[in-house]
Amino acid sequence: MSQRWDELLKQDHEVTERVFAAMEARFTGATGPSRDQVGLLVEYLGYVDQCHNQKEELHLFPRLEQKGMPRHGGPLGVMLQEHERAREIISRLVPLATAYAAGNTGTLAELRAAFGEYATLCKDHFWKENDILYPMAQRVLSEAEAAEVVRGIEEVEAGLGAGTRARYYRIAEQIIEQGELRDLSFGLERDVLAAILNALPVELSFIDHEDRVRYFSHEHGEKIFGRTRGAIGTAVQNCHPPKSLHLVNQILADFKAGKRDVAEFWIDMGGRMVHIRYWPVRGEDGRYLGTLETVQDVSAIRKLTGEQRLLEAS
Repeated sequence: MSQRWDELLKQDHEVTERVFAAMEARFTGATGPSRDQVGLLVEYLGYVDQCHNQKEELHLFPRLEQKGMPRHGGPLGVMLQEHERAREIISRLVPLATAYAAGNTGTLAELRAAFGEYATLCKDHFWKENDILYPMAQRVLSEAEAAEVVRGIEEVEAGLGAGTRARYYRIAEQIIEQGELRDLSFGLERDVLAAILNALPVELSFIDHEDRVRYFSHEHGEKIFGRTRGAIGTAVQNCHPPKSLHLVNQILADFKAGKRDVAEFWIDMGGRMVHIRYWPVRGEDGRYLGTLETVQDVSAIRKLTGEQRLLEAS
């Protein structure tokens, strides 16, 4: 299934934010980023301005203007103003970065400041587009118009050469690798991460690639399916009744073979509707790491009607 226009643009945002995070990690160090990494950054910023922003300015924004969204003032006007502001910063940032990549590390302080200004602007801009402008656009664009935006995005990319997006995404990955960007959970203390997992209204269990139980949440709280610490290290097959063992093994085999992305069941337990799902857990390289089980009492969720907004919540 092909991606929608908003999915394509949000993917650009996500990749760019990871580039920002990787560069920020290096700029905070005493020595700064490597010359090679800054050279790659100059290349990638060309994609953001000359490709990503052009997708919006040439193919999304004009259609929104045709739908009555004013070009001056309102969300569309703000986005265009911020694109111009970003270009002004880039006009200062790129010469500094080019000089740094060529060996003039004396530009580090100015480069760090310009990059910080640019990244701050873009991250706020991306949030406004993801959460405000794009949802507004989705409501006013017809299916045919949305398809035209996708074709326009493809035209912009094709105008910069074959495989433009893949080429620049590879540059982004090189920047990210050099920045040694860690998972967001890395900065959390282990007790904080454990508390977060235990606070979820969903019970979690994890079995490793050898089918052994390695973790479950809510150890000291009420659980739908009771278990004790003695389960850790046990083969998951020993945690299921014999009549369902063949199903468990089949699900795990499918996960390991990449044939399935989820398995779910729901059962009535004394008036409570319990939703049980199994998810394959994979590393960034696609390698199977294990299976996550989520268990949730969805009785109250099934009864929800109408809506209750955040400000109305007690």
